[in-house]
Amino acid sequence: MKYVVVGGTGFIGSKVVKSLTSKGHTVIAAAPETGVNTITGQGLAEAMQGAHAVLDVTNSPTFEPQGILDFFRTSTSNQLSAERAAHVRHHIVLSIVGTEKLSENAYFKGKNLQEQLVKSSGIPFTIVRSTQFMEYLGTIADLGGKDGQTQISTANVQMIAANDLVEALCDAVTGEPANRVVQVAGPEREPMSDVVARYLKAQGDPRTVKADPDALYFGSRLDINTLVPEGETRMGQTRFSQWVEPAA
Repeated sequence: MKYVVVGGTGFIGSKVVKSLTSKGHTVIAAAPETGVNTITGQGLAEAMQGAHAVLDVTNSPTFEPQGILDFFRTSTSNQLSAERAAHVRHHIVLSIVGTEKLSENAYFKGKNLQEQLVKSSGIPFTIVRSTQFMEYLGTIADLGGKDGQTQISTANVQMIAANDLVEALCDAVTGEPANRVVQVAGPEREPMSDVVARYLKAQGDPRTVKADPDALYFGSRLDINTLVPEGETRMGQTRFSQWVEPAA
């Protein structure tokens, strides 16, 4: 089968491309550096020809609110248009658990728009909402402060190892369209402040963590379960202690 991974040179996308290729599939890593630009449309038609399914793992290059909306609207619309012309049978998009709960947040608003475009496209789809990656913990820690102490929300998280997410995405790409949202998450639920503290200790980072229910996450205050799944969820198998051990 031929598959297209839009954002296929990025952190998650490149792992998906490698995994699918190792299974014998033809995979196009679609990105501006490979001649495929979802904003200008360059290379999209050629990339989609003969593709069975398309996975979108793109990220907005800006955090400016209008820029985020413009990116997801244009990128997603151009992909879907090219897919219709090429008769692609399945569109998969990576989204975020809790997207619908943070509608005032600019990035989550962009992801909501992206999801709605996919749902209304007429193309069979699967929306894979994931929790935050363990590999992202350093960034989360830095959000709260870099000098001596970091202020972190006490909201719950279920951090997932990137490799577990990649496995779920590959299964979605090679499987049948779900035509709904599916959720993937890590196996352990705990306060964000606790897992960041464990991460910093394992990294030998001297910062202390101030657990604060009012600490902001990308500009938004989190309720206790904003970022964790409700209902049916595919659980990753990698626990935090297994993931962090190589760096300990």
